Amino acid sequence: MGIYDQYLAVRTQWADEATPDNVAVVITERDLLEQGAYDTLESFFDWAVEYGAERVMVYVSVLDAEAVPTLRRALEDVDAPREMAVRGPDDDRRADAPIQVSIGLGGKHEFAAAVQSVAEEVEVGELTPGEIDEEDIEDRLVFPTDPDLVIKTGAERLSDFMIWQSVYSELYFTDVNWRDFRKREYLRAIRDFQDRQRRFGQ
Repeated sequence: MGIYDQYLAVRTQWADEATPDNVAVVITERDLLEQGAYDTLESFFDWAVEYGAERVMVYVSVLDAEAVPTLRRALEDVDAPREMAVRGPDDDRRADAPIQVSIGLGGKHEFAAAVQSVAEEVEVGELTPGEIDEEDIEDRLVFPTDPDLVIKTGAERLSDFMIWQSVYSELYFTDVNWRDFRKREYLRAIRDFQDRQRRFGQ
């Protein structure tokens, strides 16, 4: 670790402001084709845990649906420091593990499926429309965690990432591509988060 990296690490650890409890990163299927991409992912998990994250989320934006099974097998083999749940575009099982990975399961689809589930319960009389609140939606989402910080590499757009859960997240964009993402980039994102005053939509 170079002098600058050590400086960032010390500033992060000794800052009065807290580090994020829940961290997410948005990458693409093309990122995972790069040499060393899965090594970077394993390191990302380690950095997040080292700097206090209780939950880590990874959203893999997918353009080619046929790539999902291959990506899933590779991601399920990743060495993670905590239990990991991987979900694909057709999954509706809740991912309530400390590390959660979404492969092409877009936020619009996830939200629509949750609303459909609520509507079905209304239809059979298990819920009345007047009883429906935010928790009814959240209870039916595949990914139940609201990220404090969302990191996007390579471009300033989020794709279709967790549109319900990330509404109050702090967003950090870096022009560093995933293949070049190192610990210093992660620490920069954490320092940026620590310097912000969170308003949660107010």
